[in-house]
Amino acid sequence: MTDRIPAAGLSVVAPLHRFVAEALPQAGLDADTFWAGVADLLRDLTPRNAELLQIRDTLQSQIDDFHRAHPGAVDPVEYTAFLEGIGYLKADGGDAESAAAFVITEGVDVEIRAQSGPQLVVPLLNRRFAANAVNARWGSLYDALYGTDAIDRSGELAVGAAYNPVRGAAVVAAARQVLDGAIPLEYGGVDGGSASHADALGYSVVGGAVEVRTQRGTATLVDPAAFLGYRGAPATPEALVFVHHGLHLEMVIDPGHPIGRTDSASISDVLLESAVTTIMDLEDSVAAVDADDKVVGYRNWLELMSGTLSEEVVKGGRSFVRGMNPDREYTAPDGGTVTLRGRSLLFVRNVGHLMRTDAILDGNGEEVFEGMLDAVMTALGSASDIRGRSALPNSLTGSMYIVKPKMHGPAEVAFAVELFARVEQLLGLPERSIKLGIMDEERRTSVNLAACIRAAADRVVFINTGFLDRTGDEIHTSMLAGPFVRKAELKTQPWIAAYEASNVDIGIAAGLPGRAQIGKGMWAMPDLMADMLEQKVQHPLQGATTAWVPSPTAATLHALHYHRVDVPTVQRQLASRTPAPRAEILRIPLATRPYSAAERQAELDNNVQGILGYVVRWVDQGIGCSKVPDIHDVALMEDRATCRISSQHVANWLLHGVITAEQVDESLRRMAAIVDSQNADDPLHRPMAPGFDGGAFLASRALIFEGIRQPSGYTEPILHHYRRLAKAQADAAGRRLAAAV
Repeated sequence: MTDRIPAAGLSVVAPLHRFVAEALPQAGLDADTFWAGVADLLRDLTPRNAELLQIRDTLQSQIDDFHRAHPGAVDPVEYTAFLEGIGYLKADGGDAESAAAFVITEGVDVEIRAQSGPQLVVPLLNRRFAANAVNARWGSLYDALYGTDAIDRSGELAVGAAYNPVRGAAVVAAARQVLDGAIPLEYGGVDGGSASHADALGYSVVGGAVEVRTQRGTATLVDPAAFLGYRGAPATPEALVFVHHGLHLEMVIDPGHPIGRTDSASISDVLLESAVTTIMDLEDSVAAVDADDKVVGYRNWLELMSGTLSEEVVKGGRSFVRGMNPDREYTAPDGGTVTLRGRSLLFVRNVGHLMRTDAILDGNGEEVFEGMLDAVMTALGSASDIRGRSALPNSLTGSMYIVKPKMHGPAEVAFAVELFARVEQLLGLPERSIKLGIMDEERRTSVNLAACIRAAADRVVFINTGFLDRTGDEIHTSMLAGPFVRKAELKTQPWIAAYEASNVDIGIAAGLPGRAQIGKGMWAMPDLMADMLEQKVQHPLQGATTAWVPSPTAATLHALHYHRVDVPTVQRQLASRTPAPRAEILRIPLATRPYSAAERQAELDNNVQGILGYVVRWVDQGIGCSKVPDIHDVALMEDRATCRISSQHVANWLLHGVITAEQVDESLRRMAAIVDSQNADDPLHRPMAPGFDGGAFLASRALIFEGIRQPSGYTEPILHHYRRLAKAQADAAGRRLAAAV
């Protein structure tokens, strides 16, 4: 990070400067013009970014003063009037009545405006994850059912080292039920009646229609329009592709395949359109603390947008290169050609407005805001795709999709819009080609959501509820009001139901259906797919056109929910319901009873163990998101948002005397030993006990004891500090070793 190159009055770290030199030819720009434009952008917008952060601090200080004067539960009328008086609440921006179909975004790809389906979220710094994710548009239903607990694993259905034909038969039976639901069959003639794919003996295409041979006779599709095309010969097709609720599914027919050989109709697999969209993440799921880290992400994004990303993969002892999938082609019923997208449509999540980075120092020697850097560099990476020059296009409408997290209220959304417009000017891109995803995950955004959407009415393509960060911000904003309920109880409090419903109500009223996604949050237990199948159907039932999943396999299974639920129909029904009142979202979830000593200890230990388990990988190994065993050894997907909740919750209880500093320190030491044992098989894990003086342990402790003073309760400042120290120590150790050799 010491090598810097001057550019238009800026001081640019060498790795970033080299990346820009590589990317500029694809964008059709020269370096002098580019860097001069970057300098102008930073000069003009940095003061406004800093001002918005100061407004956050001022509002928080005023709210703190209010709670000092009104401890405990507050009168909702008085509280609302106070928040309106300080400008926290916008009179025209918080409820569905304020929204009147004002969204006018144009040039949006069909995956966003017209398809309801899963949304995968992966860390952009991991090339293997990125390669898997972009190809997760299609997934094997057979593999997803066989390899997870979606089908019971006990007794004769157990998964073993060798293929279990009993389990395989259960998978085939379950897949046939999916086909019956999505593309039902019927018999013609006088007798008529329904037919089942379970009875199929063979499939053929006759006169542009699918015919299914069974013992009883020939069955056809209840909805002939569901058939889109086939591969192979009509009499003996190799694949049939259908559409249901806007999602595609492919029946693979291969009598030579080990599965197809044993199948009555030679079906060897059923492929589902799965991760319709994917968010490539540069924020909460990564540990990017310097230019070296950021450039890895920027380069991966550039290659994704250029259609050239590939990664060597070792699987089953065999090494091969995984590139980006081409589109899928079929023969249409009329003999023409049908082309379906072979890759997930990609968003990129930039960081928010808070953090600065020394990747570039401005003319005053000050670090620049990282969110501005992300906008410029990811748009630079997308320039070739926006202009239609990608080998494997992402957008077919000349758009780029940036998800912007952790924005507080409409003024910050408006600033993101201004930033994107300046980036378009800098790179010579068409106006409004950079689209905006608004994460409704901060309290001041939730209660002003209509105004936030209005601020980006011609760019917005996505809103979603982020329960995790939303909860962390709820705790921090109302930190001085009193002790909060236990963490598990937060999910059952009235404010969260009102928040989830309001997001959908306002999105529908604002006119997002047909133009933008209305999303829901992540399934955080990637090994518990049976539970996901049971519970996550609630997201489309609540009117969400998309919801987050942690893996391609989870995307395939979650796709089943969108075959069960027709989301546009649900949204039309919800449009007439009474909107969730904004006052409910403002109800602070404070504890209403004293907790026992056992309850307090269990809550403390659970939070502390989660913090340590996450932070030790973040600080020591640079892993921003992973499956972290909880205190009961259940693997949970943890990222900075979950860490924000846990650290703020402990800080809240510590502030209000529910627990003591001595109890926190005792729990930290005891849980550190447990986390060490949970990571004993990881050769890269650095034990925290018995010294308790390593960076990971100290960072975890700081997140709690300094939690009240952290801006909005965010974990980034502390985590970045300790991760940078860890990297510097590793570099120094490497230099010493090299010198010794």
